[in-house]
Amino acid sequence: WHTRFNAPDSQDNTDVGFRAEASAKGSSFANFAYFGNYTSRIDGPGKVFDFSNVSDIVIDNIWNEHMVCLYWGANTDNITIKNSRIRNMFADGVNMTNGSTDNLVTNNEARATGDDSFALFSAIDAGGADMKNNVYENLTSILTWRAAGIAVYGGYDNTFRNIHIADTLVYSGITVSSLDFGYPMNGFGTEPTTIENVSIVRAGGHFWGSQTFPGIWLFSASKVFQGIRINNVDIVDPTYSGIMFQTNYVGGQPQFPIKDTVLSDISISGARKSGDAFDAKSGFGLWANEMPEAGQGPAVGEVTFNGLKFGDNAQDIKNTAPGFKININP
Repeated sequence: WHTRFNAPDSQDNTDVGFRAEASAKGSSFANFAYFGNYTSRIDGPGKVFDFSNVSDIVIDNIWNEHMVCLYWGANTDNITIKNSRIRNMFADGVNMTNGSTDNLVTNNEARATGDDSFALFSAIDAGGADMKNNVYENLTSILTWRAAGIAVYGGYDNTFRNIHIADTLVYSGITVSSLDFGYPMNGFGTEPTTIENVSIVRAGGHFWGSQTFPGIWLFSASKVFQGIRINNVDIVDPTYSGIMFQTNYVGGQPQFPIKDTVLSDISISGARKSGDAFDAKSGFGLWANEMPEAGQGPAVGEVTFNGLKFGDNAQDIKNTAPGFKININP
């Protein structure tokens, strides 16, 4: 790397990076490496690109290590992030939020992020409205040490495609969730959220006490959960389960059900019994979580599968949740 930005060696957790005004429209950042000095997570600072209310910017061929995030965008539109590598982070690799639309995240690899490697979060606390028309494609996420490889929280008309996820340590390979985390947030719209052409290998773990996580986690929570389309996915050797369905509860009552959710051409193989302290929560290809997790479960709602394949799982389907229905078509 002929151009390198280095945080000071004489201290830790230095907030270095780029912010941009709206007048920066049309700018590009390309062909450099950025080395931070973060040794712990601090929410707020530590983003290489900390953008809000800007548009039409290209980020291309960046190598980044030891920061909190590579990119955090609040109400940022027509942003392209491409050909970049993200290493050893303390939070998200890329997170678009607060009405960010028409963005393209393509041909990037994240290794060892401390939160979701690539995320969309439809919060509206800092301006903006609907999260829509974003494309995340040709991505690799490996060794995520906290949270998921891919995560989408609300929005509509967003597409995630051509993705490889492997070796997540404590969480799901993919999280699809309507949890608002206590922020003002829009849930999922009726127009689809599409996830397609994905391989998920050795994903899932346990976190938040005794909760286990799957290859794909579908979590209906504090906002509407609908319009989910997941196509052409191979889940191989998940740590605990292939796909888990779960619902958040408040005051002993479910918040929102899973609805209008269709998964097509899904293969789940190698979901084996874990043999550890969480063995009872393992070995399921599909699991409608009936467990009394704190503030969660049992799952509520309905999903439909078209072209579902199983192989070498301890139990292909576990659904004892009385309010959850799994429809399986050839």
